[in-house]
Amino acid sequence: MTADLHHAVVLLSGGLDSATVLAMARADGYRCHAISFDYGQRHRAELTACREVAASLGAADHRTVRLDLGAIGGSALTDSSIDVPEAPSEGIPVTYVPARNTVFLSLALGYAEVVGAFDLFIGVNAVDYSGYPDCRPAFIRSFEETANLATRAGVEGTDRFRVHAPLSELSKAAIIRRGIDLGVDYSRTVSCYQADDEGRACGRCDSCRLRAAGFRDAGVADPTRYRAHGEEGAV
Repeated sequence: MTADLHHAVVLLSGGLDSATVLAMARADGYRCHAISFDYGQRHRAELTACREVAASLGAADHRTVRLDLGAIGGSALTDSSIDVPEAPSEGIPVTYVPARNTVFLSLALGYAEVVGAFDLFIGVNAVDYSGYPDCRPAFIRSFEETANLATRAGVEGTDRFRVHAPLSELSKAAIIRRGIDLGVDYSRTVSCYQADDEGRACGRCDSCRLRAAGFRDAGVADPTRYRAHGEEGAV
């Protein structure tokens, strides 16, 4: 396919941040090819959210790539024997999935070569985040350089790959306000590390706390569906 600067590949997780990034890329005039990953995560609800978000925000297409990061383990998000922490922790938390964003961006880069895109969008954030090393701007810059060294298009000089992380320096509240302005329906998104099969959040994990604080600080009603009192893991 002929390279087209108006095509972009957007990593879509089903959460608040990636939904906002998809809306931002669309608003900037890109034809967005959304890509999600069924990587052995604890719950399936976020994959349902990915499909709904992609459709509601006008992605040109959406595909889900299956891989098994649970095979290497090492994370509470892929290994049910490791409890998801419900209190803030020091250092890099056990919800960090080893090399996840490196793997995801690599697959997104391959997809970009196929569809003729030179722009990749990812919803990493270095302000309101859980301390993951692959969410830092230094990592994004490094991967962009790698993308241009490791691809046919990059080596032939057809164009230069760009990795966009437009949320990197924004607070969660600022992200939410931006998404609201762009018409994002956050009720479709799932951020909880241990959501149930219906996509209802626990209200206790780090991701839930960051999300709830973001809506509160933005002065926006929180559309998150939480599990009822008395249910396992519920608020």
